[in-house]
Amino acid sequence: MAVPLLDLTAQNLALEESLQAAFERVLRSGQYILGAEVRQLEEAMERFTGAKHAIGVSSGTDALLLALMAAGIGPGDEVLCPTFTFFATAGCVARVGARPVFVDSVADTFNLDVADAARRITPATKAIIPVHLYGQAAAMDEVMALADAHKLVVIEDTAQSLGATYRGRQLGTIGHIGTYSFFPSKNLGALGEAGLVVTNDDAHADRVRLLRTHGAHPKYFHQFVGGNFRLDALQAALLAVKLPHLAGYTSARQRNAACYTARLAPLAGNRLILPQTAAGNVHIWNQYTLRVPGARRRDALRAFCDSRQIGTEIYYPVPLHEQECFRPLGYGPDDLPVSRRLAGEVISIPVFPELTAAQRDEVIGAIGDFINS
Repeated sequence: MAVPLLDLTAQNLALEESLQAAFERVLRSGQYILGAEVRQLEEAMERFTGAKHAIGVSSGTDALLLALMAAGIGPGDEVLCPTFTFFATAGCVARVGARPVFVDSVADTFNLDVADAARRITPATKAIIPVHLYGQAAAMDEVMALADAHKLVVIEDTAQSLGATYRGRQLGTIGHIGTYSFFPSKNLGALGEAGLVVTNDDAHADRVRLLRTHGAHPKYFHQFVGGNFRLDALQAALLAVKLPHLAGYTSARQRNAACYTARLAPLAGNRLILPQTAAGNVHIWNQYTLRVPGARRRDALRAFCDSRQIGTEIYYPVPLHEQECFRPLGYGPDDLPVSRRLAGEVISIPVFPELTAAQRDEVIGAIGDFINS
């Protein structure tokens, strides 16, 4: 039985009538950029996250870029961020002219190692970006304590973790600014690109709103150089249709993850390491990510799954400090050892909400056959 890594069609076609109605409403409104649809989504996200301000933007990447711009990060500044994450985190730091300072990860949650971050602080350090990877929180109490001690801006990269919590608090609302992605593969996915910035700080919110429209206020009068980071009304309307279903999507992912953990536990050991949920975290399982230690064994498992028509993905095969564009920063191959090891061991398996029991059994059976071979 073929099992895809993700089935967006199954999720979206289940809401086809409501999505079509939203499209028709936007089509007939004549308002296609920002406007009432975007404001309604922003208000819904303020209620959902508990943030004072939620600001719809053009993508998760642009949300990060705007957060850095609003915080005044620029040339001469250093920003701490994990090396084991998606490129946008460090790419946005470089785009504002600052220097990304790469930090190692902790192996059990895949998230930023705060002790390693502390060792890398210099007088030029101005911000830290904890990434809540795969659907669960970084160690935010430790992050905030470090930031308070050194007067750092905390920008939470919550692209993969909308709805996850840390000790009862919504991720994205603990630091000074939070950013989210609505890329179609996320737990709440648009039918295109979309993102969100949240903050409880009025000044940051005002700056984000200004910068998303080229820094113009009023129209054609520019105090700052911003960009075109506006959210489409259509994406806002479609997301508003899907938002009430997010709790159900998350619950289904959590059930799938719990089943994997229970059924794969007898195989766990030095040949297979299961993902962990840290105490105090509510994990929303944007990814269920295994570790397969041993030279090329992860790649062998992926090839084995391919032969069974089971979708997998490797998030992420090359740490950012080893990417060609960041080599001039001067990191050596042994500078961030945990992240380098994770990059060679991780593999994500299907965990999407619409995964059937039969498909889940197929995945579990394939992993068992591989580990026992």
